[in-house]
Amino acid sequence: MKDCNYDIVVVGGGPAGLAAAISAKKNGAEKVVVIERENRLGGILKQCIHAGFGLQYFGEELTGPEYAERFSVLAKENGIDFLLNTTAIEINEKTLICVNTDGVINISFGALVLAMGCRERTRANLMIPGSRPAGIYTAGTAQKLINIYGHRIGKEVVILGSGDIGMIMARRLSLGGAKVKAVIEIMPYLAGLVRNKIQCLDDFDIPLMLSHTVVDINGIDRVESVTVAPVDENRRPVMEKVETISCDTLLLSVGLIPENELTRSADVTLSGITKGAVVNQFKQTDKPYIFACGNVLHVNDLVDHVSHESEDAGKFAALYALGKLEQNNEIPVTPGDGVRYVCPQRIACENADVDLYFRTLIPGRQTTLTVLDDSGILITKKLIRTTPGTIEKLTIPADKVKKIKGKIVVCAEHKEVCI
Repeated sequence: MKDCNYDIVVVGGGPAGLAAAISAKKNGAEKVVVIERENRLGGILKQCIHAGFGLQYFGEELTGPEYAERFSVLAKENGIDFLLNTTAIEINEKTLICVNTDGVINISFGALVLAMGCRERTRANLMIPGSRPAGIYTAGTAQKLINIYGHRIGKEVVILGSGDIGMIMARRLSLGGAKVKAVIEIMPYLAGLVRNKIQCLDDFDIPLMLSHTVVDINGIDRVESVTVAPVDENRRPVMEKVETISCDTLLLSVGLIPENELTRSADVTLSGITKGAVVNQFKQTDKPYIFACGNVLHVNDLVDHVSHESEDAGKFAALYALGKLEQNNEIPVTPGDGVRYVCPQRIACENADVDLYFRTLIPGRQTTLTVLDDSGILITKKLIRTTPGTIEKLTIPADKVKKIKGKIVVCAEHKEVCI
């Protein structure tokens, strides 16, 4: 058993973990280490060979590996330590217990940043009936098989779910010579970004079937077809209108689940909606020495957003470890009408702008976003077009933060719904 000590420990070597580690180092933490269970840094970006990353953060378009490489180089230049092929298994007060080929490692720390990312929902999570043939993949697994290992997974493909990875894989499969029969979405609106629909579905003439779902998978040794049915307003299949689509492959792009098993081991409070930790604007959990960022906190649309969010987590984790982060009284932030969730869920009242990130429940061409306090006093508002597939942001100016009375509520009023 090996014991070591660091000012900041970051769990996860993906885009969130790297950005947090670099930020912690720049904000005064002397000893910073990143724990990564794979043999290379970069996380999910290693298999995302398509362009579209970095437009907001770097001001230029990069592929996933290029984006990851820039942060990997910065991390090494800043003298950050890395433990690769190492799995964090438990948090015990201010000690992180890890294992690798050398055995058990106990790492004591001043502050801990959780940046473990997400895993995909599978067929078992959805409980799709039917046989169990070969040819059923989550979209991310298919992406890894194709882009990293060079395998061909099928010739005729149906994709369930209009998440971003699913739409990107529809384009990737089409470019590789496969026929994508349809992208099927149970909701009456898109689950991912509109830009991905345009670039990945519309440009390749791939049908998008909204308000539909897969109700059966057919085939013995290999998928032969899927049975698709429209759904009613309660998302129940209308079995009288089923149709069969022949295919040899079914891809599932039906959402992500934050990897919070480690977070639970520390008894950190989790949100029932985001499935991530409940945090304040410093990305600080209810365990003051534990911070969370990236997709393990809440699922983001763009890696650029992940990097900015994680820089905050790394900065405030470093300040906490150095004894410079004051613990102020906090007020709760709750979602109101038309809003699914808000992050952060708490605000420490101090003299600084606070950014609130949230998703609306339904899309709207004209949506008024408002933030009200307990007294019904309007704090800020904005009129924009919204969609559940895109995270929205409202900023509370510093001069209004200290004047907030009681909890605050974020609401979305749709003047024109575009379902």
